[in-house]
Amino acid sequence: MGENVAPSPQQGRGRKRKKPPRRKNAAPKAAKLQQASAEGAARVNIPKPAKDCVAADNAALRRNWLDRTAYAALDLGTNNCRLLIARAGGEDFTVVDAFSRVVRLGEGLTATGRMSDEAMDRAVEALSVCAEKLRKRNVVLARSVATEACRQAVNGAQFIERVKRETGIHLDIISPQEEARLAVMGCHALLEQGTGPALIFDIGGGSTELVLVSTSGSVPEILDWVSVPWGVVSLTESERAEAETPEQLNAIYAAMRAKVMASFAAFAARLPEDGGDRRLLGTSGTVTTLASVYLKLNSYDRRAVDGLYLPTAAMREISRELAGRTIEGRAEFPTIGHERADLVVAGCAILEAIFDIWPGERLGVADRGIREGILRALMASDAKRRNRRN
Repeated sequence: MGENVAPSPQQGRGRKRKKPPRRKNAAPKAAKLQQASAEGAARVNIPKPAKDCVAADNAALRRNWLDRTAYAALDLGTNNCRLLIARAGGEDFTVVDAFSRVVRLGEGLTATGRMSDEAMDRAVEALSVCAEKLRKRNVVLARSVATEACRQAVNGAQFIERVKRETGIHLDIISPQEEARLAVMGCHALLEQGTGPALIFDIGGGSTELVLVSTSGSVPEILDWVSVPWGVVSLTESERAEAETPEQLNAIYAAMRAKVMASFAAFAARLPEDGGDRRLLGTSGTVTTLASVYLKLNSYDRRAVDGLYLPTAAMREISRELAGRTIEGRAEFPTIGHERADLVVAGCAILEAIFDIWPGERLGVADRGIREGILRALMASDAKRRNRRN
């Protein structure tokens, strides 16, 4: 369901005659040069080249165009707005532009069932930046998706219409199943080798997706999955309370974990008792943030975090330390700061609940997910289309 975005037109010149007639602008770009117009910009007295030369030139033009074209994936979540623009390259892709901003679109949604005007304004402002980047890059195919906040909000459809009207971006509200599938597509390459199924999870702002996959084939097969309506924003807002003492902080954390465990219960009952190596791979701001705390980074570094494997015992220890601190105490960690300090504990509660139902010894950390999954799907679909045409 990608959006077709035409490449920016460029202007060229026709060959001068001794007494050229007055005419409007020059000949269009390469795509239009292949057909003679009625006004004759392509009508010049040049001998026709041999057919094989034309074919070779056209192939070279096509390769050059493909080298310069880009694909875009935009993910508007309950907490973040993220854009990735990339060019295809062999079996992988090269990122040419990226954007990420915390917009807290789902702020207040748990209590009111609606996205607030302030939250929508923040999201539209961020999406306007994305729209400008899409215009500047040679993007030929894009897909923009929205997740839990827009799924739940009673004014979700009106917000989608506003985004289209003000930015030109068409947001596709995807299902939880599609969200889970895209997350797996985007990060499964980081799974460790091992026996038995693996659990891939995505802790979002408004929901969490758990996907049990088999890795016996070249591409992971989804065996089972679940989406629960608890993410870092929704779970935080469900347990809003003034907490200063260790007892109060621990009580809130215990209540968060209990809510998440209850929502996982049916899925947990379906998990195999003999889970083999019980491999775990997480794609979310929670796992990347905790990994940066584990590494004691002064500023976030994707290269140090993406693909890292950490002991789950260490992740539990960090989670409980953060849960026992006030917001000010959490903000002392450079990679948490004030922006994430109020939400990180909810992420820790969800993470520990995942460890409880799938007790693996190591956690894989992926700073990749839905956007990368979208890009791979777009590139594969476009390659098939080009092959059919050729």
